[in-house]
Amino acid sequence: MLLSLPALHLQTSEYHPLFQLPHGRLGPWCSPTGSPAPLSCETGCGEGSWILVCRLLVPTQVSLLSMEEDIDTRKINNSFLRDHSYATEADIISTVEFNHTGELLATGDKGGRVVIFQREQESKNQVHRRGEYNVYSTFQSHEPEFDYLKSLEIEEKINKIRWLPQQNAAYFLLSTNDKTVKLWKVSERDKRPEGYNLKDEEGRLRDPATITTLRVPVLRPMDLMVEATPRRVFANAHTYHINSISVNSDYETYMSADDLRINLWNFEITNQSFNIVDIKPANMEELTEVITAAEFHPHHCNSFVYSSSKGTIRLCDMRASALCDRHSKFFEEPEDPSNRSFFSEIISSISDVKFSHSGRYIMTRDYLTVKVWDLNMENRPIETYQVHDYLRSKLCSLYENDCIFDKFECVWNGSDSVIMTGSYNNFFRMFDRNTKRDVTLEASRENSKPRAILKPRKVCVGGKRRKDEISVDSLDFSKKILHTAWHPSENIIAVAATNNLYIFQDKVN
Repeated sequence: MLLSLPALHLQTSEYHPLFQLPHGRLGPWCSPTGSPAPLSCETGCGEGSWILVCRLLVPTQVSLLSMEEDIDTRKINNSFLRDHSYATEADIISTVEFNHTGELLATGDKGGRVVIFQREQESKNQVHRRGEYNVYSTFQSHEPEFDYLKSLEIEEKINKIRWLPQQNAAYFLLSTNDKTVKLWKVSERDKRPEGYNLKDEEGRLRDPATITTLRVPVLRPMDLMVEATPRRVFANAHTYHINSISVNSDYETYMSADDLRINLWNFEITNQSFNIVDIKPANMEELTEVITAAEFHPHHCNSFVYSSSKGTIRLCDMRASALCDRHSKFFEEPEDPSNRSFFSEIISSISDVKFSHSGRYIMTRDYLTVKVWDLNMENRPIETYQVHDYLRSKLCSLYENDCIFDKFECVWNGSDSVIMTGSYNNFFRMFDRNTKRDVTLEASRENSKPRAILKPRKVCVGGKRRKDEISVDSLDFSKKILHTAWHPSENIIAVAATNNLYIFQDKVN
């Protein structure tokens, strides 16, 4: 069943200091216990309904906060945040990703920055403070570059972020722009060495003649500092723009995909990769499709899928051959000739492909629908969900304003029973696979009130419009939900709306 949701609203910063950010508390918000609760169509009561706990903003100029204050007192002033909103093109969120435990949530933006949020550990035993979130780390991942050989500017925009499972106290994540993938280590440091023999306390070299005794360096406590350091840089392997990265289940390799090729990398080797898919024709005039997304199987390290602009999905097995030009399975839904139009090929292009957590199903998102495929059935999807079918009559205007080329993502919940994806007017959709119910919700600053239940929204196509409905002609196509993420084990979701990040959770009774 589907339900109303609450929101925690965060806004990315226009300026983020490199490598570290004081731990400014962003405010409490509750989280459920145990496994994901069933969704509900109830709007205010009953098990599984979701409430708004709070809506907060991250200041765009973090450095404006007084750095002379003690680190524990650098709390973000809510009234300041409400009155100051400096949104720029660089602030637009371009990717959202929970780590494997859901304790961390990373966002990337068009300015090349990565912002990581962490759940407050001390509040987990307090029911109404469970899951309080802090800004954990902020760093500049990519900088704008220029390819002088091709006279092309390379944007710093973060296209994807993927976490690696935590093996020790540090965290590792992959981030990529159009050309370069970087492996980042995010770690904490609360001690500093003191008492060097050859350096003074300020780090300057001492005159050896003045050294009369030898000292043993010691570690002194210091304020907690979160450092982000690039451990690997994987570059110069893609001619075209990278659209996907996916970590293999062996955790030793990952793949990166661009429009025409997919490369396999080892985390320890940065100067070479293996080309496992290459669909570039000898004559580029014969090019009929491009790769739009790719992902490894969650359990079988030899299998992966990639989708195309023609609406097809290919499952490949790396055990068959080094170059996976021949797919193991080919998923395609036959087109109904009666529905063929000028826009058919455009709206059938797949913008996202995701394996279910179980590895049994594949979910794909095209412009108008979300489809679920069974790996054992290639000729048609087992489920098709209409995301915004009311836009079918608006395709001409959507083509003219380029919205028809928007790339929406889709996500599973932790139990693979619910699907979530975005739409326009800051709407996002949820589909319950068991009950076949669906709901439309809105991530809106205007509708955000503390502890309010997020009410379902409806779009009126024609005829008389009800009070709680919105006309399809009134939809704002500049407000769109392209990027979403779902906590791996709880009913907590993250929704990116341009430069705003909303975090919703279900109600704790």
